[in-house]
Amino acid sequence: MHKIKVRINGKDFEHEVEPRLLLVHYIREKARLTGTHVGCDTGNCGACTVLFNGDPVKSCMMIALQANGAQITTIEGLAGNGLHPVQEAFSERFAVQCGYCTPGMILSACSLLQSNPQPNEAEIREAIEGNLCMCTGYQQIVDAIAHAAQKAKGLERRKP
Repeated sequence: MHKIKVRINGKDFEHEVEPRLLLVHYIREKARLTGTHVGCDTGNCGACTVLFNGDPVKSCMMIALQANGAQITTIEGLAGNGLHPVQEAFSERFAVQCGYCTPGMILSACSLLQSNPQPNEAEIREAIEGNLCMCTGYQQIVDAIAHAAQKAKGLERRKP
């Protein structure tokens, strides 16, 4: 057993973990944050995507020990007083069907918009290419991310 300390959604967690415990299982079982989904456990689907020190990572591809000292954001950590603008855009553009891929898609989109506030369609598609969706055909997801970018652009213009 090894002790790790990690900050998830602004809250500190400290636990003894088995050396082989995957980060996705740590988040769900130790931190009790179940918005991060377990999909394939092979890094192919993206359902387990979280922001790791600001970058999107598939948490099934990391062992929890690698997160020692890291800052992680899960889908639960996005909303403050209400939905995050990307979450709102997913709702407004009907980008959610079964919802299994949604947390990973939203976190990947947030990372993209942080580094590229006005992406084009090709850049959006590239940013989510590691996240599989079996329901939507992706167009609503792409539209939602573009909508979130446009909403953010409008908010920036209104600032004094």
